[in-house]
Amino acid sequence: MGTLSAVSIAPHAIGAILGIMLVLGIWTPMAGVLIGVIEVWIILAHTGTPGTALLLAAFGATLAMIGPGAFSIDARLFGRKHLGG
Repeated sequence: MGTLSAVSIAPHAIGAILGIMLVLGIWTPMAGVLIGVIEVWIILAHTGTPGTALLLAAFGATLAMIGPGAFSIDARLFGRKHLGG
């Protein structure tokens, strides 16, 4: 088995940091978009499992569209925004 290079580890490390940001609810829309981009990078660079990366990209994009939850740091800082009336 070959050694791992920084190029193959970098997208996974960035994705892990962004995942922590999502769990905490910090910059949720931006973190979701960046997770989608990073996971597509992982698919195109062939550094991970494409099925898992595709699923995580879809989840990241979905969270970017939905926004932060009621108990997130984003909601505390910027207020909770509701769709509709």
